Amino acid sequence: MSRRRPRPAWQVADFFALEREAEVYLGAVDACLAVPAVARRLGVRPQATAENARAAMLFESNVERAVAPCRATQERFRALLERSERQRRRLDYLRDRTHPLTVVLCAVTVLALVVAVLSAWPTALAAAAAPPLTAVVIWRHQVWRMHVLLNLREWTLRPRAALLERRTAWAAAAWSRDLQENGVRPLTELVVEALLGEDHDSLLLADNFHGLRSPRNPRYVVESLAARSLRRKIAQLESGGTIAVSGSRGAGKSTLLETCAGEAGFAVVVQAPATYSPYDFLLSLYVRTCESYLVHRGHVPPAFLRLSPFRRAARRLLPAVRKGLALLAFGLAAGSLVVLGLAASVRSLTTRQWPSVRAWAEDLRRRAVDVVVDIWEGERIGAAVLVVVVGVLLWSLRRWKQWRAVRTYARIALVVTGLGLIVAVFLSLLADDDLRTLAGRAVGKVGVRDLILLAVLLVGLVNLLSDQSWEMRGRVLLTLRRRRPVGWALFVTGLVLLFTMPLTRALVADPDNPLRLTVALLGLVLIKTATWSPTSPIPTLVTTCRDELFRLQTVQTASSAVTAGPPQLLTAQTTSLSTVPPNFPELVADFRTLLGEIAAEQHRQEQRVVIAIDEVDRLGSDTAALAFLGEIKAILGVPHVHYLISVAEDVGASFVRRGLPHRGVTDSSLDDIVHVLPCTLEESEEILERRASGLSEPYKALTHALSGGVPRDLIRYGLRLDEIEAKTRFVELDDIAGQLILEELSDTLAGFRTLLGKQRWTARTGTILVAFRNVMDHLRPACPCGSTELRWALEHVAFHDLGGHLGEEAAAEVSDEARELLDEASAYALFSLTLLDIFGRGDFARRRDEAAAIGPAGALDLLGRARQELEVSPYSARHLMGSIRSAWQLPEGPTAGPRVTVPMPRDADCPRHPRVSV
Repeated sequence: MSRRRPRPAWQVADFFALEREAEVYLGAVDACLAVPAVARRLGVRPQATAENARAAMLFESNVERAVAPCRATQERFRALLERSERQRRRLDYLRDRTHPLTVVLCAVTVLALVVAVLSAWPTALAAAAAPPLTAVVIWRHQVWRMHVLLNLREWTLRPRAALLERRTAWAAAAWSRDLQENGVRPLTELVVEALLGEDHDSLLLADNFHGLRSPRNPRYVVESLAARSLRRKIAQLESGGTIAVSGSRGAGKSTLLETCAGEAGFAVVVQAPATYSPYDFLLSLYVRTCESYLVHRGHVPPAFLRLSPFRRAARRLLPAVRKGLALLAFGLAAGSLVVLGLAASVRSLTTRQWPSVRAWAEDLRRRAVDVVVDIWEGERIGAAVLVVVVGVLLWSLRRWKQWRAVRTYARIALVVTGLGLIVAVFLSLLADDDLRTLAGRAVGKVGVRDLILLAVLLVGLVNLLSDQSWEMRGRVLLTLRRRRPVGWALFVTGLVLLFTMPLTRALVADPDNPLRLTVALLGLVLIKTATWSPTSPIPTLVTTCRDELFRLQTVQTASSAVTAGPPQLLTAQTTSLSTVPPNFPELVADFRTLLGEIAAEQHRQEQRVVIAIDEVDRLGSDTAALAFLGEIKAILGVPHVHYLISVAEDVGASFVRRGLPHRGVTDSSLDDIVHVLPCTLEESEEILERRASGLSEPYKALTHALSGGVPRDLIRYGLRLDEIEAKTRFVELDDIAGQLILEELSDTLAGFRTLLGKQRWTARTGTILVAFRNVMDHLRPACPCGSTELRWALEHVAFHDLGGHLGEEAAAEVSDEARELLDEASAYALFSLTLLDIFGRGDFARRRDEAAAIGPAGALDLLGRARQELEVSPYSARHLMGSIRSAWQLPEGPTAGPRVTVPMPRDADCPRHPRVSV
């Protein structure tokens, strides 16, 4: 009976041919287990460990699933690995100690080659005979022959084996990458999730919370429905208008305004003051607009705290001095080199031509002087009349509208003259007989060196002037992207080589070249003169904004002194002039004028001007906000200016019901309104995924429910999750949800107890405050597991029955305001108790699916709507929470029946959740 050979420890169902394959696979598994997103999930539950995950990845089914997508790279690696193993075994067979005769044979061969290369033919032939003779001697001895052949074969095979080993290592790395990307990594995540259990989403294992710690960072902003609506409304109001952004506190109005302002060509964002006067607000907006426009145009707003003459002069002179020094340094160096090169030529030209030019100029001057003297003395009447006519014509030409055309024609003439001089220089080269003769001789001697030189020059020039690649038939002939250092290096190298050629040296050494170079430089100067334009002056609007800042932020005083009388009786009179701050109507008119000019400039550039006024809801009431809109109405309606104003919901409601039955200030102040509604569950999940990637669905639903979809509170509760995890090391949903809900409920009930303490109470009704104190004593340890006494205490508040707790006679003594506060506190306690029952118990996934199957009331999004309803009315909120508790199969009343008093809290710490000192 044949025995089956035991399978090696590294083999898994014949998936690996060699042990090294198994090592690569295990290395890919370890790399995938070390990924932060996977490593965070290991160790949070007893069965979810790295050892168990590694063992599960070695199951036959898992290995087959992981290796299947990577068959091609595995087969390539296996083929190279088998070849490498055969080479290794052959090397092991050939491995022998190095024999001395092998070294002798190699040394003789190398020496013979050196002698053959460096010596004459007879000596080379004699040296060539030495290696064969040595080989013959070794071949005749069997032992020597065996050792030498083994050494030579091993030395010949070793480089090939090293190269094959390197190719095998590359193939192993390729297979490992393929495994990690396509095979092992997805399977590892599934294996870890299986080890974590069915309810693995209830673990708090977010990748990071960086986005929650930077709430105003624009990279984490998620585009909402309100943002798209606002963009559409702005696009519809092409000529400008006023749009109100309405929503509750924390709904994201400020972020929406800042995003729209960032997309505009010119924008100003200001905050409305809590206590304001229209004049001060408009003055502040005026100054902010001027400063923002100066910054927008690249200028620095004036600093009025440093008005010393020395600082102002230094601020103006230092930039000019820096620019002048740079120009002077390069100008002196360049001018010195040009003068040095052209000095002899210009001096020779001046020596030959200066006498005739000087005589002609002197004759012309003498004739002009004679004519002027004759006209002055009255001897040339006709010339005098002509001069008068010319003077009158010259005066009449001061307003001639064609001067611009004349300047254009003059510039064209200068450019044509300059180009003509440059072309004449090149034509003079062609007309030179000596140069033509030399060029004709050189053309017949063009060789490979000249062609290479021409290619280097062309490549350098093309690389300097072009940013594209050259390709032909899919094969890249030359790929030189726009890298100016490479282009300059090639071009300069080509020029240096060019000047080593005889033809180039002969062309450069021609005696007439300095004169030609002078004429070419003169042509370039003419072209530069024609195309030169003075530095663009400071724009008018920049000057206007700077002047307005001086007028609005400074008091300007001018004084003059007059001295009269003889020296012994001196009298002085001083006059002081101080600017008067503009009044409100003048300030409005000036601001509208300046803003209109800025908007007209931006409109010509197809840009938009946005003035965003934020925090109007800080004014306290809708009456104050409407009064504010009525006061600033005078600055609205500037053409091509979009005003965006954030207002509270009640002001938005005033605009919606415009004309029913009376017209309000919003009718004439606002053109449209955008309502920023609380986020839906899907929008909240998108925000949290952007800001805290890896956060699982139950935690997104929990933070959405607590915040009611308000982005600011959503971010705050997301940070509280991170804080609780860092403080308590809890990772399970029931622990973290219980901790978060109870802490929030404790803070809320403490606020309600403070408000209730301001009401009037009697000896019989004061037990309500005692009940609230006892409930807060239960909540103070904030143990997430919750005891029976804690639940009874919460139910006492959530299902509060004033008549049943105090009696009908004592309940009648409670004021209406106190009853309203009790109803609100009871509704919020019921909401918290509902969240505890949903999120604070295990097996969340199963219960969620069962509630969703019952009907719409079991949807998680409804919890956020219940939180929103608490801000409207506690009674409608209780009705909605009743539907939710019914869908989740939660008790609709106290579990232990009505209790008159709140049980005392437990004294001992919870053994599962000991108190953690913060």
